[in-house]
Amino acid sequence: MKNLIVVFVLLFGLDSCSEQPAEEPVVAPTNLQVNVVLDESGSGKVDVSASATNANFYSIYFGVNANESPMITSTGQATFTYPNSGNFNIRVKAHATASVFIEKQTDVTVQLNMVDGIRIPTTGYDAPTTYPGYTLAWQDDFSGATLNSAFWSHEVGRGNNGWGNNELQYYQPNNTIVKDGLLIISAKKEFKEGAEYTSSRIITKDKKSFQYGRIDIRAALPKGKGIWPAFWMLGANFSTVGWPKCGELDIMELVGGGVGDRTVYGTLHWDNAGQHACTCGDDGYTLASGTFYDKFHVFSAVWTSNKVSWYVDNVLFHEIDTTPSELSEFDAPFFFIFNIAVGGNWPGNPDASTVFPQHLIVDYIRVYQ
Repeated sequence: MKNLIVVFVLLFGLDSCSEQPAEEPVVAPTNLQVNVVLDESGSGKVDVSASATNANFYSIYFGVNANESPMITSTGQATFTYPNSGNFNIRVKAHATASVFIEKQTDVTVQLNMVDGIRIPTTGYDAPTTYPGYTLAWQDDFSGATLNSAFWSHEVGRGNNGWGNNELQYYQPNNTIVKDGLLIISAKKEFKEGAEYTSSRIITKDKKSFQYGRIDIRAALPKGKGIWPAFWMLGANFSTVGWPKCGELDIMELVGGGVGDRTVYGTLHWDNAGQHACTCGDDGYTLASGTFYDKFHVFSAVWTSNKVSWYVDNVLFHEIDTTPSELSEFDAPFFFIFNIAVGGNWPGNPDASTVFPQHLIVDYIRVYQ
């Protein structure tokens, strides 16, 4: 009797298995349509729009290198900005699953707006040329063929202890060009006097100094881990009293890499009873999308006898009261410094993700008082 029960159970089990429905086969997508729109202004931006029947998601490759990771999108929409001119093969896969997909390819020719092989953004914010209650005291629109020596001088070398910050670059004039109404400072990976990188640092010391006013600088910034561009000012008495007693006003600093490529800071440094003090550590200004490399922005400081206010594209993001007596450094003339540092205490060193060369592109500087 027991043996009959076992046989019955086995037969029932076999019968139950035979009644289970077969697994539905995966249906591959069909009718893949791809539309590619290239920005004709020379920005390098490409918009891709794809659609297909039975597609659950899309993988889009922009053909920048053999090992690139695709953009994954459920909508079939993607935007990419090419860093270089050239012919690129865009591949779009419409997926039912990761392994079941159809593919379509299309070629695109990108011709960037270039100066000496350097990509120049074609869009971005531009500041007004007048402000109520202010007059233009000085400007440089870099309209010549060389840096204006009546305004600017180069600082050369590695400085003391990497310019006081353990920076890795050697500053030299060769990394500065003025062309087509732009100042371009380039940071390069090349050996010079024991340094692994080169860059430029230009100053208006003993040539142009200002006390108070509104400062507008229109520029596109470099990016990448270990990249540290800055527009800043030091007290004109720097040579006699040193730093930080001379005071330091940082109009814009960017510490590249990740979210750092879309965040800038405004800072003051001063001497307080023999100790360095600063407004370091504020949250800065972070773009909602993109980076400061993508387009031009205007970085501004409004400096009065009472306070310093910082703006990006005329949006206030930071303000410091300078009336306390220990901030008296900011009641005196200051000169300008433009540079790209590589490495240093704040950004850390470049890594394998950092692309060289990097470029700081300045359209103009204007001082209103």
